[in-house]
Amino acid sequence: MNIDMIEAAAERLSGVAIRTPLLSSPFLDDIAGRRVLVKPECIQHTGSFKFRGGWSAVSALPMADRARGVIAFSSGNHAQGVALAARRHAAPCVILMPSDAPRVKIDNTRALGAEVVLYDRETGNRDAIGAALAEERGLTLIRPFDEPQVIAGQGTVGLEIAEDARREDVAEAEVLVPCGGGGLSSGIALAFEARAPGLTVRPVEPDGFDDVKRSLASGGIERNNRTAGSLCDAILTPAPGEITFPILKRLARPGLVVTDDEALAAMAAAFARLHVVLEPGGAVALAAALYHADEIAGGTVIVVASGGNVDRALLIEALNRFGG
Repeated sequence: MNIDMIEAAAERLSGVAIRTPLLSSPFLDDIAGRRVLVKPECIQHTGSFKFRGGWSAVSALPMADRARGVIAFSSGNHAQGVALAARRHAAPCVILMPSDAPRVKIDNTRALGAEVVLYDRETGNRDAIGAALAEERGLTLIRPFDEPQVIAGQGTVGLEIAEDARREDVAEAEVLVPCGGGGLSSGIALAFEARAPGLTVRPVEPDGFDDVKRSLASGGIERNNRTAGSLCDAILTPAPGEITFPILKRLARPGLVVTDDEALAAMAAAFARLHVVLEPGGAVALAAALYHADEIAGGTVIVVASGGNVDRALLIEALNRFGG
């Protein structure tokens, strides 16, 4: 993985992906006690940054491989990103999804033309199921985070932040990034290393699923004891990736952890103050900026709001409980 791959992905994404801005609100600044700049990848195609990695990976495939088709496993955001990229490249697409994924994500993935295969997150082995389907049908597997072209696509978020931070006269800042397996965090970190060394990544995870934080602290890959049980379904992974973790170990600062309630409160704040819709997993970085300010350094913090694919009932619950 290197900056050349990220810049090549940026060229393939040019004119295709939405170039998301940095948003701000004095009300959020007041809560955080510092300037907060939010990059709303929730307004990206398919409602998540995952479109970037999906397009990067599908567009990089040889024509013959694309014609045979692709397969991916995902709780929903990677699924939709790959499905849309595959449809626009006229490539067959199979998506392996946990049966407890939010209904909106399952329905949207099917609506994008993908064949959805459901499995039990607690008892099924998605890697084994995905590998078997890929071999049986001759499909190319596009992993959700531990895949170089996916990481390269996600790294384009970092290129954009670096450019916009310069416009905002921000030379140094911590950049909080929602983190599952580390594809987004590691891609952004690589982009910063080359283009904005004063910006540093801090991964943010849900309470009870902080494998990346523990891995950074121990220096080796740590695993979660469970893979379900948080509202932040988009970033529940067993462990950081074999590709992503060495990048984070070298470039990221210590991880942060937030509760589900803090994620819901951040969703309500984003809706009220920025007029954007976030899902719990996409809101964890904003939650850390707002409610864990004592763990963050500097006068400005940059937050990636990574996704907005939330069931209506859960959004209403967040607004009712936390005053959005």
